[in-house]
Amino acid sequence: MNSVKSPALGHWKLQRISALAMIPLVMWFIPSLLFSLLGNYADALVWFQSPFNTTGLFLLFITLFFHASLGLQVVIEDYVHNEGLKIASIILIKLLSILLGVLSLLCVLKIYLS
Repeated sequence: MNSVKSPALGHWKLQRISALAMIPLVMWFIPSLLFSLLGNYADALVWFQSPFNTTGLFLLFITLFFHASLGLQVVIEDYVHNEGLKIASIILIKLLSILLGVLSLLCVLKIYLS
């Protein structure tokens, strides 16, 4: 039996694992967001300043940007045929994912510490 590990298989597994991780996070986030949006500002601030909710938001944003980066990479690899443009696009996607992920975490942290 040949046990050669393909990088594509590892990528596929990471994409599926991050998708599974997103399910409970999104199921927690949507009702929580609706609750905070339908309430007043003070209620929303209390919700954001809860350590449980801040941790959930951190996990959601990390998983979200990681999963999106993996998915966009697959689209680029499948549909961009110019090798230089493909590599540049993947690098740009990775950098933007890191930038937006860190920015999101800093925003949540700022609200939590306010």
